[in-house]
Amino acid sequence: MAEGARRIRVGIDTGGTFTDVVAVDEDSGAVVTTKTPSTPANPADGFIAGIEKILDVMGASGRDLTAVCHGTTVATNKLLEGKVERLGFVTTEGYEFMLEIARQAVPDGYGNSYFWVKPPRIVPADAVRTVRGRLDATGAEVRPFDEDDAVAAARFFRERGITTIGVCFLHAYADDSHELAMREVLRREHPEAVVSISSEVLREYREYERAMTTLVDAAVKPNVSRYVANIHERLDALWSDDGDGPTRGFYVMKSNGGVLSADEVTRQPITTVLSGPAAGALGAALVAGRAGFPKVLTCDGGGTSTDVSVVLDGEPTLTTEGSVGAYPSKIPMIDVVTVGAGGGSVAWVSPEGLLKVGPHSAGADPGPLCYGRGGTDPTVTDAHVVLGRIPPHLLGGEIPLDVDAARAGLERLAGTLGLDLERCAAGVLEISAWNQANALRQVSVKRGLDVRDFVLVTFGGSGSLLACRLVDVLGLAGVLVPVNPGNLSAFGLLTVDVRNDYVQTLVARHDGLDTAQVAAVLDALTARAAAALGAEGFPADRHEFVRTVDLRYFGQAYEVRVPASAGSPDAAWAAEVAGRFHDEHRRLYGYDFRDDPGQQVEWVNLRVTGVGPISRPEPQTLEPRDAASPVAPGDLPGQRGTRAVCFDAADGHVDTPVLWRPDLRAGDTFPGPAVVEEFGSTVPVHPGFAVRVDDAGNLVVTRAAAPTEGAR
Repeated sequence: MAEGARRIRVGIDTGGTFTDVVAVDEDSGAVVTTKTPSTPANPADGFIAGIEKILDVMGASGRDLTAVCHGTTVATNKLLEGKVERLGFVTTEGYEFMLEIARQAVPDGYGNSYFWVKPPRIVPADAVRTVRGRLDATGAEVRPFDEDDAVAAARFFRERGITTIGVCFLHAYADDSHELAMREVLRREHPEAVVSISSEVLREYREYERAMTTLVDAAVKPNVSRYVANIHERLDALWSDDGDGPTRGFYVMKSNGGVLSADEVTRQPITTVLSGPAAGALGAALVAGRAGFPKVLTCDGGGTSTDVSVVLDGEPTLTTEGSVGAYPSKIPMIDVVTVGAGGGSVAWVSPEGLLKVGPHSAGADPGPLCYGRGGTDPTVTDAHVVLGRIPPHLLGGEIPLDVDAARAGLERLAGTLGLDLERCAAGVLEISAWNQANALRQVSVKRGLDVRDFVLVTFGGSGSLLACRLVDVLGLAGVLVPVNPGNLSAFGLLTVDVRNDYVQTLVARHDGLDTAQVAAVLDALTARAAAALGAEGFPADRHEFVRTVDLRYFGQAYEVRVPASAGSPDAAWAAEVAGRFHDEHRRLYGYDFRDDPGQQVEWVNLRVTGVGPISRPEPQTLEPRDAASPVAPGDLPGQRGTRAVCFDAADGHVDTPVLWRPDLRAGDTFPGPAVVEEFGSTVPVHPGFAVRVDDAGNLVVTRAAAPTEGAR
């Protein structure tokens, strides 16, 4: 390292509206945060602008960067808004309607069945081709791969200009030879095509989910690959100022709670579909754990969407049954539910004359009406600014807001609905709050958890704006608002390890389990994980491996995942895993068949996760208030004036204290109504709520009095 060079790690999270940046000086431990507007036309521009801005704030240069960890919603937003370009799909002969049949699931069951219209498939039926050839469930070839069919399919896509293609053959998880042959034909006959094959994306059974996961991978691959390559090239230019700088790395956040080098991400783009939300959940887990809250719901509010998840005992819950928008993605991911309910969500009137909010978003460009960039539709942010719940500017004054434009747009909407301005704006926020509440119920109540036991951690630029209303709607214990909540996802990027997940389906009854075969599969998965960690620069003595197994009772359709010890698989090892399954089944569903000899346990999938650990930023503390910073008589702590704010449409706007959060000190307490502002976010504290500032500077918001009738 060159003399005088610093060691700075940066976490940067690109959202639909803002790009959030957090940097830690590894020598001093200092943590610095900032934000910059996102650039949807080319998100890499906002990324580089954020890097340059944080370096300028720290008085540093590119030569001081040791690593950049990135969370992106490029893939998430593309899927959430349904902006999927035309895809092609190749599958086994006889399975051409796999996507059309799907799982025959109707949202909300029979309650919605009369009005629900099946959405378009990710690949229309006329863009599906089949190839003769068949493998059985063990991978043995029943019928050989038909190259003539494969050539015909490749030429079909080439002639129609379909350049993004997913391949999923029956039982390819057991043997990938037919899919590899299909890819070679596509490379030869249609070299411009971007191809994803299921045996590389998801080596796990269930054809529909595997096909959908492969197609989602293919759908996001061109955008993610171009985006990551663009950033990598521009980072190289930034770093090339001085070849004597520290060892550098560019990592991208994965949905599973780990990071992956940028080079690997271009080969596995689906692993980033919940990249930004995963980072936020990890950051919230760390902050809440340090604050002493073991049961946490997270609410990450951005410009395009809101992401919610569950944290138990400091660890976000994981799943392989997730989805983004209408698209299931069966990959290991932090259990995040994403809904189109962000600050930029558009308020509109349905053909039935009902007020709706989202899922369409105004995003960052043109953005809400108050941004003054040509937006034409009122949004959630416009409602907040009209009601005075956010100031007439963002980022501490860097971005002025056009309050009159927001008011005019909401007045037009109110006229259509026959409402006055305040009731219309309050209605927009009420619907947005219920959209978020329903998402929180999906990850808690529908999983057998009692939300009354949980504290809500709110973050993101808009995540804390509806916090008090969510407490009342859900009956939560309270809300924790971290320090710099608008940048918590970026902070989370500095707390994550390198993680790689590998899975292999191995279906077997417990009483007939071949533990030698289990050992062979686990050894092969571990070898793949070790090779990946070595490629990421981790020496063998820093490799960590986590084993998990998916089991079920014979006859059940879905599995329960449980941890497996690192010992050599034998009868005792298998019995221990089965015991954990019984325990977890009872915890999840209230019963188990441990003592019923007629109910066999069935093994389904073996999993190995390779972990390359990194160091985490040390916790920061906040000094208590002393005699040198007294609270002025009649003011609240940190108060810098008042503003007319509407908390209840029936009461209209009332004069409300405005507090500047950097002026608050540990131990400060104050009641609502109040508005707490800082550089990247705002917390409206409703009447009947109270706030305490803890030793780390977090705001702990709890209800101090019962809500009044109709309070909003």
